[in-house]
Amino acid sequence: MLRLPPFRYMAPKSLNEAAHMLAQEGDQAMLVAGGTDLYPNMKRRQFTPSVLVGLRGIPSLKGINGSPEQGLRIGAGVTLSELANHSAIQHYYTALATAAGSVSTPQLRNAGTIGGNLLLDTRCNYYNQTEFWRHSIGYCMKKDGDICLVAPGSPRCWAISSADTAPVLVSLGARVRLDSTRGERILPVLDLFRDDGLSPYTKATDEILSEIILPPADGWQSIYLKLRRRGSFDFPLLGVAIALRFAADDTIAQAHITLGAVASYPIAATEADALLIGQRLTPALIETVATAAARRAKPLDNADLTINYRKQVTPVYIRRALAHFMHD
Repeated sequence: MLRLPPFRYMAPKSLNEAAHMLAQEGDQAMLVAGGTDLYPNMKRRQFTPSVLVGLRGIPSLKGINGSPEQGLRIGAGVTLSELANHSAIQHYYTALATAAGSVSTPQLRNAGTIGGNLLLDTRCNYYNQTEFWRHSIGYCMKKDGDICLVAPGSPRCWAISSADTAPVLVSLGARVRLDSTRGERILPVLDLFRDDGLSPYTKATDEILSEIILPPADGWQSIYLKLRRRGSFDFPLLGVAIALRFAADDTIAQAHITLGAVASYPIAATEADALLIGQRLTPALIETVATAAARRAKPLDNADLTINYRKQVTPVYIRRALAHFMHD
């Protein structure tokens, strides 16, 4: 049985109190909400914080406010189950409801939060193992070692972003609010990420992701498709999130294609987006756009299934997602 390392648990009742606790404890502290990813990582000794600042007792993190017409504000502590079952999100932000509902299992979705999923630690077959296993092969750069076992000659870590909600929120043009004792800042979700498996987020250690801000639905349609080894529980090996807004003549006015689980951050396929603007969807256009978007995917040997399969299936999933929008 894997056991948690010793730690001290702090339970703030407000966001302000949590921010002060986090600032006071410094680098030895980590935040925990649902804990569905953090606690297993602690058992495997990927993380060994001496202090956990719990966010579950903060009411302001748990609401969904606003309207599709004005935009929605989602507290970072809203569970994935709540998000997946929310009627307005199901209807107006369909891809987000799909992504939230595809994470892990019902039991873990009942505990896991949207904020926790968005800030999911990057993953790799050489990293997400027990401490005994990692010690036996030699530690990797992401924890206790100095080389990337996926690409030993590389100076960087290639662990991948495997958060289902991340590519969807990028494609929807969502923003996040970060709070600390220094104040608050709001930034696009894509700017929350950096292309670095070792340090994948631009969020400072004393900041708390408190809110996800969705723009007005405004005629947008969206879809999320997920590739994984099994039909449930597993992390994505590929996530395809597409959001389109059609003009009155059925041409595409705006388009966002985002790929997940193919790099250390969600990949926005902006070159492929441009090919869609002003066009009507046809099988030929879908093929062209899928090929262009798939060029951004460069999988490595750090997840399930083979590199070649994951690369070849990427344009297939993009084609399937785009075909969903074709009008009769």
